[in-house]
Amino acid sequence: MPAATLKQIRSGLLRPLPGLDAQLRMAPSPRMGWDPLKFPDGARDGAGLLLVYPHEATLHVALTVRGAELRNHTGQVSLPGGRVDAGETFEAAALREAQEEIGVEPTAVEVLGRLTPLHIPVSGFLLHPIVGFASVRPAFQRAEWEVARIIEAPVSLLSDPAVVRRELGTRTMNGRTIEVDVPYFDIDGEKVWGATAMVLAEFCAILTP
Repeated sequence: MPAATLKQIRSGLLRPLPGLDAQLRMAPSPRMGWDPLKFPDGARDGAGLLLVYPHEATLHVALTVRGAELRNHTGQVSLPGGRVDAGETFEAAALREAQEEIGVEPTAVEVLGRLTPLHIPVSGFLLHPIVGFASVRPAFQRAEWEVARIIEAPVSLLSDPAVVRRELGTRTMNGRTIEVDVPYFDIDGEKVWGATAMVLAEFCAILTP
């Protein structure tokens, strides 16, 4: 796929979002009791920043590998993000978390828009993905206890079918072991799956006119 442009991203966010149809392309199957159309009562609002920026003559996004000391999703790839505090907008929360986790100054980021919210059953969060743009590559500084490493992924790579893989895993539900098909992006030696992959799938979809 040709390199994505900022104009394409802006235009894509102005159109109706592809939403669940795009997200489900990278969802594990079967979903084992998770209904993506229902947001349960009591779900906590969370926000994540999908940060786009120029690097080596093409647009990139910043992803994080979660630290070993975190309670949920240890070692998994995620957007920088976390809980939305009382009185805080989703955008403000995403920018605050990105500053705390990877050292990105909020004033350096232009908020472009939102993607479709996604419920994450394991953590109980309702994730609100925020797309932002930094006109220059940030001087990343990771919070060492929270972020094991930062991945800088070209946007064009996310739309390359060659990086989409699948593997079979097992989950236990109601005492039964079930085989699960897990799609993932193979990026920089990491398997990007679950909610993060679903958010990235929708982001890629908005780049298609």
